[in-house]
Amino acid sequence: MSDTGGRDAFDGETLDLVIPSTLDAIRVDRAISMLTGLSRSEAHHVLLGGAVRVNDKVIVKPSTTLEAGQHLVAVLPPRPSDEVEPDPTVAVDVVLDDEDFAVINKSPGQVVHPGAGQRHGTLVAGLLARFPQIRELSAEGLCDPARPGIVHRLDKGTSGLLVIAKTPEGFLGLSNQLAERVMERTYLGMVQGHVAEERGVVDAPIGRSTRTPTMMAVRSDGRPARTGYEVITRVDKPHAMTLLRLRLETGRTHQIRVHLATIGHPVVNDLRYGHRSDKRLGDERFFLHSTTLAFHHPRSDEWVSTHSSLPEDLRGLVPSELEL
Repeated sequence: MSDTGGRDAFDGETLDLVIPSTLDAIRVDRAISMLTGLSRSEAHHVLLGGAVRVNDKVIVKPSTTLEAGQHLVAVLPPRPSDEVEPDPTVAVDVVLDDEDFAVINKSPGQVVHPGAGQRHGTLVAGLLARFPQIRELSAEGLCDPARPGIVHRLDKGTSGLLVIAKTPEGFLGLSNQLAERVMERTYLGMVQGHVAEERGVVDAPIGRSTRTPTMMAVRSDGRPARTGYEVITRVDKPHAMTLLRLRLETGRTHQIRVHLATIGHPVVNDLRYGHRSDKRLGDERFFLHSTTLAFHHPRSDEWVSTHSSLPEDLRGLVPSELEL
């Protein structure tokens, strides 16, 4: 957030090799299973997610046979055995603490859970130190051991609110609201250029990029994705930019960033999906903040609404007279 909502299954290491003669004529799902230790069903999930390429062609059919000399690239999920160790030194900013859940204000640069880029010092490690009971959610099979309690996540460069579950009731209730699009998630984002329309919706399916499987792209065969936006203000200095209020109607990986780049207005300082850097922000920090998170309490059904003000590192890019 995405950001994202839900679990991104392909956020682990990358398998990259030339097929040896010993794997000639072997089904691709079996080869991935043999090379990685994943089950065949897990290998199928990787394939169906568009995360496997053979000679730069995306392969989704598990029965596809490999040939010696072909180039195989597969972005793999974190291994289920990779349990995270609690780390009390990791900062956890708790906005709301409930028996069933906690709303966290994630700082920019903080990685939510372990992945290929970072194994230690993640938010999950801090959460396990603060809320050790979330480990039970993995033990009961509700969560990946590397993501105990994680209902949805935010990208490393995104700051702001996300909710984590502390009980099975919390996890199931919040996950269902996310899947049924009941949970409200609002972001503030500064984008390049002046957005012409005062408000609109980007409705474009998102899937794995066929060129770079660690990136997402608008694809006709992708999963449905909708992002609503409205203009808060337009600025001209130091260059043309627009501050938007954004609402996720779905929660695909990198959804906001991909959608805004697709309409020609990438998020400021998003070097992965944009082109221009802004020296006022860090190398991995872009202007995207999860400002409002609201949902039904998983037990009482009471409407819960939380808010996070724009952090100081982003506030400096916004006209001082604006109240956000």
